[in-house]
Amino acid sequence: MAVNLLGSSDSDARIILNVGGTRFETTKSTLKKLPATRLSKLTEQLSYYDPILNEYFFDRHPGVFSQVLNYYRTGKLHYPLNVCGPLFEDELSYWGLQREEVEPCCWMTYTKHRSTAETLSILDSLELDTVRSSQQEVIKKFGWDDDFDYIQGRLPKYKKMMMIIWQIFEEPRSSTIAKVITVISIFFILVSILSFVLQTLSMFRITDIDFVTVYVNKTTTDRTPTLSRQHVHSSFDIVEWICNTWFIFEIMIRFIVSPNKKEFCKSFLNIIDFLATSWFYFTWALIKLNVNDNEALDLLSTIRIMRLFKLFNHHPGLKVIITSMKYSSSVLWLLIFFVLIAVAIFAALIYYAERMTTRHPNENMFRSIPDALWFNMITMSTIGYGDLYPKTMLGMLVGAVSTVAGVLIIDLPMPIIVESFANFYTHLRARSKLPKTRRKIGPAEPTVKKRTPVTTIDNGQNLKLLGQTARTSMFSTKTVINNNIKSSVA
Repeated sequence: MAVNLLGSSDSDARIILNVGGTRFETTKSTLKKLPATRLSKLTEQLSYYDPILNEYFFDRHPGVFSQVLNYYRTGKLHYPLNVCGPLFEDELSYWGLQREEVEPCCWMTYTKHRSTAETLSILDSLELDTVRSSQQEVIKKFGWDDDFDYIQGRLPKYKKMMMIIWQIFEEPRSSTIAKVITVISIFFILVSILSFVLQTLSMFRITDIDFVTVYVNKTTTDRTPTLSRQHVHSSFDIVEWICNTWFIFEIMIRFIVSPNKKEFCKSFLNIIDFLATSWFYFTWALIKLNVNDNEALDLLSTIRIMRLFKLFNHHPGLKVIITSMKYSSSVLWLLIFFVLIAVAIFAALIYYAERMTTRHPNENMFRSIPDALWFNMITMSTIGYGDLYPKTMLGMLVGAVSTVAGVLIIDLPMPIIVESFANFYTHLRARSKLPKTRRKIGPAEPTVKKRTPVTTIDNGQNLKLLGQTARTSMFSTKTVINNNIKSSVA
């Protein structure tokens, strides 16, 4: 006689679950502890029920299911260390559980994969490993994938030319011509910055001297030289004109072939490039208009130094540094906030400490709290110029405490920033070693219909092991057999 393992009315009946080839056995009452989940709704009519083996088969991960079943038993969901986070989330979703139900002791370990996934998505947006985009990717960037000409397979020549020029200027490693253009661009950037630095040396500056007639006495005069103005050697102007001609040519070409003009104008590097180039022509026009007092304009011309940021587009490591700084911006702002608070507190303390304990007021180097602010800023940042310092014992004690506090406040957030950079750089190097193409898994084959057992009917005692469909078919078979017997006897 077969044993009733399911026991529709008995809550303590055992249920066998086959998950990925591993068999688990539990009771029906255990699975009813978590209603509205997949395991709480098991019935014999389900497609994954096997009436021959009397078990439910699920083609899922058995390692994760052991923790899922343990959650039904104990009410605590732990994270298995031998599986990846996304796989664990997929399994929880399949069994009808929420990821927020993971125990606090496993939460930090479980959420590590989320930071990894976020890091990988940021690296994907930077396109650091993209050497040359495919034609379909470039067409999608230009928004021509729905164009009628592209659908018909006859893209106009000017659009093809725009795509080629865009790849030459925006993807430095896409072709030999793109590499040459990149080298030329870097060369002019370095030459422009070098010229800007060298022309401040006195050996490269020419001084204009005017002579003024001075009367020594009523009958004698003398010519005295006076400094008129200084200007750079004319060769620097030639170098600047050549470099800025290339810059204006480059930015115009990139703007013309840009797939998104709005995003191009909003780019920080493009804004710097445009301001530095236009400022050169603006200052040149002022010089031609004999505007000699242009020291303030020379200060603003230092924006051309910021062209060095364009080199970040040509080196993945530099991009990672900037990205890690952006990613750690909340920590940096928190660091600046605490440093300013500490500077203000210790500035007030050292000011009044020196003021109260100094015997002679003239010996006090902190005339005001702003002087104390400057002292604490350079002290807490461990620079220490030595232009201001306390002279009393109490002031020295406050200065020592501010130094220790500055070291602690500045150094404590640094590991977070370093970890962020290491995280980005480690994943960048790992991605560079991965194959560019992955093997794709095809669709699953059609599922096989559930097997119908062929067994001898024993007075209907084993019907409880069979589904409703099987019972109906067996009753019809029995009726046919009885009719055949009656016809034979007749």
